[in-house]
Amino acid sequence: DFLCISLVNGFIQLRYNLGDKTVILQTFQKVHANGNTWHLLKAGRVGNEGYLDLDGINITQKARPGMNALDVHTDFFVGGVSSLNLVNSMAVENEPTGFTGCIREILINNRELKLTATDSKGGANIGDCDGTACGYTVCKNNGTCNVETSGFSCSCPQEWIGSTCEQSIHCSQNRCGSQALCIPQPTSFSYLCVCALGWSGKYCNRKIKFFIAKFVGNSYIKYTDPYYGIRDLEHSRISLNFTTNQTEGLILWMGKGEDEDNDFLAIGLANGTLKIVINLGERISVPLIHNKYSTCCDERWHFVTVDQNQTCIKVYLDEELICFEDIDPHRKYTALNYGGICYFGGFEIGRKVSIVTTGLFQKGFIGKIKDVVLFKDSKKIQLMNAEGYNVYNGNYRN
Repeated sequence: DFLCISLVNGFIQLRYNLGDKTVILQTFQKVHANGNTWHLLKAGRVGNEGYLDLDGINITQKARPGMNALDVHTDFFVGGVSSLNLVNSMAVENEPTGFTGCIREILINNRELKLTATDSKGGANIGDCDGTACGYTVCKNNGTCNVETSGFSCSCPQEWIGSTCEQSIHCSQNRCGSQALCIPQPTSFSYLCVCALGWSGKYCNRKIKFFIAKFVGNSYIKYTDPYYGIRDLEHSRISLNFTTNQTEGLILWMGKGEDEDNDFLAIGLANGTLKIVINLGERISVPLIHNKYSTCCDERWHFVTVDQNQTCIKVYLDEELICFEDIDPHRKYTALNYGGICYFGGFEIGRKVSIVTTGLFQKGFIGKIKDVVLFKDSKKIQLMNAEGYNVYNGNYRN
């Protein structure tokens, strides 16, 4: 499988192969070769339907029967590759050659690739395209960059300060602990401290321990499974206890959550009903539990277990089997390649649940979670030993 964007005789081409047939899209117009004009290019695919947009002129390849998932296990290469042997012969029209020109602001699935020496894994023969110390987006938050004899300076908007306009004036004198995030509150000319996992208090300066995690909204825990490399991914299992008074919320997302092709297993609430979503490959199954099981939002503790045996899914709620479904009798994809990542309650600060889950769940979880067990491990996950923010001690009735 591959996806490639290239410049061919002045035209932009998008080529992709999902395992069965190579699709080629080409722009109607040529790009300017004067080196002074920036072009906006958007390209991609939804399933096997491709699209290519150059400066607002769009071309679409309609969907057809066949493969729907892009299954690649490699890095992103921008402008060229380290070895021409890495380029599939069907990905280019002639012999592959490197790109000559300027590239900036690359977004992959709405996440920007930082094209810097420190953020990329490697590269060669790359120079500064701007030609000045200002470069691209040196000044943050709509600041204006000014070239100086000694480098550059930033003219910042009214509510931002710092050498690159990176700090809100509301957080300039904050008292948040070193592990906390300062969130500006412009309407009240103040700020809030969002505490890292294991810290509490108004300024996140009080150390805490817990075995029950309390999620208050805009909270998350990201747990990395140390045994992922030896797991049997065709027979996965997760169980946990939760309590809430909310009718919506993402309880668990077992998967990377980076792009649409990542495998995942998700547990959450939708309209007061327990909702389980499984994606083992190109097909997504969304079994919704019958409304008679909509008692999950009664502030009582509930025990949920999801068992995946290849494509057969069993869901237990309070030790009662409430769902048994074979999501793909043809057994096309049978393993849950979740990447060893488990999110509880939501995702990193700034990543909206509704966007990351493409509308499967509407918001983060508000409530408590405890006794999380992966697969058939003898020990529960120590949620305190993970990464997270805005999660508190739920050991008491509060």
